Amino acid sequence: MSTQTSELLAAAAPRTVDVVRGVYDDQLDLPTPCSDYLVRDLLNHLFQVVVNFQDLAEKRQVEWLEKPDHLGDGWRDRFEVETGRLIAAWSDPSTLEGVSPGMGMPQSVIGGMALLDLTVHGWDLAVATGQPYQPAPEAVAELHALVEQLGPTARKMGVFADPVTQPTTPTDSPDLAHLLTQTGRTPTWPQTP
Repeated sequence: MSTQTSELLAAAAPRTVDVVRGVYDDQLDLPTPCSDYLVRDLLNHLFQVVVNFQDLAEKRQVEWLEKPDHLGDGWRDRFEVETGRLIAAWSDPSTLEGVSPGMGMPQSVIGGMALLDLTVHGWDLAVATGQPYQPAPEAVAELHALVEQLGPTARKMGVFADPVTQPTTPTDSPDLAHLLTQTGRTPTWPQTP
C-alpha cells in the first residue's frame, strides 16, 4: 500500500463506526449482502476483525471464533474504542515489516485486509440497515490492487464470491461499485427476484 495503513484505517474507520452506531436493535436479524450473515453476525464478525487485527499488527497469534458474541451492553461504544485501538496498533511502520506468523502473508497484506473488512463490511451493514455510506476514497483506491491480489485464493476459500459481471454499477460511486463486484457483491443489493 502506498499510503501508511494507519492513515487509511483512520480515514475509513469513522465512516464504519457511524454505520455501526446507526444500527438499531430491531435490525439485528435483517439479512445482509453476506449471505451467511445476518446483521448481528456481521457486527460480531467485524468486532472480531477490529480486535484480532490489533494482535496481528503486533505479529501475535489470534483465535477466530466461529460464533463470537460482542453485542453486550455498550457494544456501539466498545466498537468505536476497539476501532481506535486498531488504528493505533498499525501506526508503527514496523507493523508492516515481515510475514505474519499467524496468517503466513506479508504484514502489509494483513493491514490491507483490516482496511478491506472495515470498508466493505461498512457498506454491507449500511445497505442492510438502510443507511447512507460513502467510503473513504483513498481507502477504496488502495483496495483495488489488494482485492485483485487476494481474489483467486479468497474465492477458493469462500471468503469472496465470484465477481459480479452484470451491469449493476451505480453512477454515484463507480470505484466502490467495482470493488464490491470484485468481492462478489451486487452494488444494487438487495436485488428483487
